[in-house]
Amino acid sequence: MTDADLIAQIKCGNTNAFRFLVSKYQRLVWHMVLRMVRQQEDAEDMCQEVFIRVFRNIDSYRGDSKLSTWIGSIAYNTCIDHIRRRGKEKLQFTENMEDFSISLPSPQTPSELVQSSDLKRSVHLLVGQLPVHYRTVMTLFYLEEFSIQEIGDITNMQEGTIKSYLNRGRKLIHDALVKQFPDIAEERILNNDKQLSL
Repeated sequence: MTDADLIAQIKCGNTNAFRFLVSKYQRLVWHMVLRMVRQQEDAEDMCQEVFIRVFRNIDSYRGDSKLSTWIGSIAYNTCIDHIRRRGKEKLQFTENMEDFSISLPSPQTPSELVQSSDLKRSVHLLVGQLPVHYRTVMTLFYLEEFSIQEIGDITNMQEGTIKSYLNRGRKLIHDALVKQFPDIAEERILNNDKQLSL
C-alpha cells in the first residue's frame, strides 16, 4: 500500500489503516522524540501526542511532501512546544559554540571503544549532549537518512544552518573521542557524511 492509498483509507475512516500508519512510522517518531526530549517517560507521552496530532490533521496532508517528512514535522513541532512549556532547555539557534564541549560520562578502554557496538553507544551518548537543534538535525540526517532539503521541510531551518549544525556536531563528537582516546586512528572514530555511527 502506498502512502497515498494509506492516507485515502484513513480519510475514509479506516481505523486499521491508521494503525498501519502508526506501526510504519513509530520508529521515526520515537527516535526523534527521544532524542529531543531525552526523558523516556516524557518521550512515550510525546509519541502518543504526535500520532494524535497526525490523526487530527490528516485532512491537511496534501501529498506535497513525503508522508515521513510531514509526520516528522509534526513530531518536531510537538517536541519544540513541549520543550518551551517545560523551559528545561534553551531553544537557541546559534552558530556560536566556540566554548561548547562534550565528553563521555564514564571511562572506557580503547579496545572496548573500537568494538562497533561500544563505539555506537559512545557516539549516541555524545550526540545526546549536543543542543537540541544539533542533535535533532544529526538524528534526522544520520539515523533516519533524511536529505538536507527534507530536514529543512521538517524543521524550517535554512540549508546553510543544517549543514553548519552537521559539521559542527561531527567535529564536537570527533574531538571528544580523539581527546579521550588519542591512540585510536581518527578514521576508526568518525568517517565522513553517512558513515557516522549513530
